[in-house]
Amino acid sequence: MPNVTLAARADDAEAVNTLRIAVLRLSRRLRHLRVDRTLSLAEMSALGTLARCGAMTPGELARKEHVQPPSMTRIIALLVDRGLVRLEPHPEDRRQKLVAATDEAEAVLEASRSQRNAWLTQLAEELDEEEWAALREAAPVLHKLAHL
Repeated sequence: MPNVTLAARADDAEAVNTLRIAVLRLSRRLRHLRVDRTLSLAEMSALGTLARCGAMTPGELARKEHVQPPSMTRIIALLVDRGLVRLEPHPEDRRQKLVAATDEAEAVLEASRSQRNAWLTQLAEELDEEEWAALREAAPVLHKLAHL
């Protein structure tokens, strides 16, 4: 029985390595498919977080984006200048502001999502039905892994 466990661990290690490489390569390719290339990856990520999670304080946004508060302050200032986010009064703490995505940001994000989805759809057309079925099954699991 120990040989089966060792073999399973080797298979698991290989699967993890293959998954890591595939996710990195796909991610790299997807990052380059931005509608507005004048926005940095960090700026696009902050916009996406605001669109998904709603308005939040700069500190909350920095924590969700895993960046230091001074870096987020710079990102927010750039996004405000571009009209992609607005600062609103905090409903409970007058010393704080909330950062919210604008309609223009939503439009940029939607165009970017559409472009990336079209590209992935084109790639998926190269898969056979069995591979596409496996990918459909794996998608929710990959989503869960990305959010653990």
